Amino acid sequence: MSRELKQIATIYTDFPEKFGIPRQSGLVKNLRGKIIFLPAYRNPEAVRGLDGYSHLWLLWEFSKAIRKDWSATVTPPRLGGKKKMGVFATRSPFRPNPIGLSSVRLESMEMDEQDGPVIIVSGVDMLDGTPIYDIKPYLPYTDSHPEAASGFAAEVEEHRLAVNFPEELLCLIEETEQGNIIEILEQDPRTAFIHDEKRVWGVAYGIYNIRFTVRDEVLTVCEVTLKDSFFA
Repeated sequence: MSRELKQIATIYTDFPEKFGIPRQSGLVKNLRGKIIFLPAYRNPEAVRGLDGYSHLWLLWEFSKAIRKDWSATVTPPRLGGKKKMGVFATRSPFRPNPIGLSSVRLESMEMDEQDGPVIIVSGVDMLDGTPIYDIKPYLPYTDSHPEAASGFAAEVEEHRLAVNFPEELLCLIEETEQGNIIEILEQDPRTAFIHDEKRVWGVAYGIYNIRFTVRDEVLTVCEVTLKDSFFA
């Protein structure tokens, strides 16, 4: 007998939009998220022993990619958006069940008077407000496979852009966030099959919105604004 999949928690991150989120967990190691359980799951006993682990698996929902139908093939952005691959050979969000899987680092756990146990993790690749369905400990003796083959993903895993961030714009960002933003930009957040050198792209992160252009594999930041003025 099938059972309804229940949301147990919500993760809060600095990504209000899908654009710019790292394509995999751990690519930008210091990106943090706060996991707050729904009221029915705020029992401290449910996380007893969790603080003995350094990393966790999160099962979550691609809440902005839910569709009624599904396709057997998708076009991975990193392959230029023109080459089709089987959906189960990719990590595309457009799946029969929109379930994501992320390996994150457990930074800390704290007990909040109102929210119960709160979990802080790093290396996130999730939209702000993403539903969490399950949390499991990462076990290095069985979950790590250094010899594993990467399939067609190996062709593009090292792709990074050089980032030109003018000092007068970089200084507008809190020093503690500068490294995270630069790493996000290095990952090349653009739609892979659009290579218009005149196009100005925009990434929202925390309270900042960063506009940039890309030419000859060099990303140049041209504007930094606060979120409220981004669309002014």
